[in-house]
Amino acid sequence: MTAKIAVIYYSSTGHVHQLAREVHAGAQDAGAEVRLRRAAELAPQSVIDEEPDWYANQQATKDIPQASLEDLVWADAYVFGTPTRYGNVSSQLKQFLDTTGGLWFEGRLADKIVSGFTSADETHGGQETTITSMYNVFMHWGAIIVPLGYTDAAVSAAGGNPYGASSTHREKNPTKEELAAANYQGRRVAETAAGFVRGRV
Repeated sequence: MTAKIAVIYYSSTGHVHQLAREVHAGAQDAGAEVRLRRAAELAPQSVIDEEPDWYANQQATKDIPQASLEDLVWADAYVFGTPTRYGNVSSQLKQFLDTTGGLWFEGRLADKIVSGFTSADETHGGQETTITSMYNVFMHWGAIIVPLGYTDAAVSAAGGNPYGASSTHREKNPTKEELAAANYQGRRVAETAAGFVRGRV
């Protein structure tokens, strides 16, 4: 059976969005059915309008559907992406995660495959703590976390983050190595999820 993957992310200026597209592509290449979803924006429009990169990304991604709890029910696996905010999850993605209490209480998030990715301004700007902060949530769900580890050369080539794909804002766009790691993360999650789906059947 085909695994169903939900790639759910928040991005302000576009780095995480580009990583999310690569995660999506990697999962599709592995044969999964994939939904790309964005967390709802919480910042005032007046603030966004004053930041050219933020506004441009908002306009470029406005047709991507907003994430819903139904996406979590539908999927066999999730890959969540967020920019770092002081080494933690962005308020936009955290707000979505905080709405999952009902599904958690019903046990509907248990045994789902899950992974995470991020982007930060600096090399030591909190990529690892941001991803592990997300993983704390997933452990409460009873989900099965699939990190990158050092399971492919793409991980080391992108900087060696074993927790999940990550990008540093030295340039306007993620590097080709960072995008390759995100693509691999999508494939790894999809392949792992497919094995679990086959086992359940």
